[in-house]
Amino acid sequence: MSPREDNITIEDAKILFLNFAGREGQFNAAGDRNFCVLLDTAMADTLVANGWNVKQLNPREEGEEPQPYLPVSVGFGNYPPRIVMIGAQSGSRTELGESQVELLDSVEVAHVDLMVRPYNWEVSGKKGKKAYLKSLYITIIEDALELKYAIPHSD
Repeated sequence: MSPREDNITIEDAKILFLNFAGREGQFNAAGDRNFCVLLDTAMADTLVANGWNVKQLNPREEGEEPQPYLPVSVGFGNYPPRIVMIGAQSGSRTELGESQVELLDSVEVAHVDLMVRPYNWEVSGKKGKKAYLKSLYITIIEDALELKYAIPHSD
């Protein structure tokens, strides 16, 4: 397990349990910004074999399979992520920093592409890999007023 490994890119990702604000909750310490990304079985098996912290959502209905997912931390310390919010209709692009990223907790998501980087950890004889967000391109659905007042995107 080398300290520098390849990042993982997931296009057309399905994300859930968004907590870009770092709100304290039953499963979250105050200040911990994070979300989860759903995985297909093949990718989940590969990540587990490589030591990643893949978890499973319990099936909602009888006969369904558990859904694998990867918890992703969003840290703005030494390696802050690049987060770009894109308007689906207007094409507007807004780069979000630490003080604006919590806006993503309340948007309607149309499309997500993301890249995570591994962090290898070892504590008390246990070791694994934690996923940290490296980059996120998130396309949002805009409402009528957002479209009316959008600043045109220029290339």
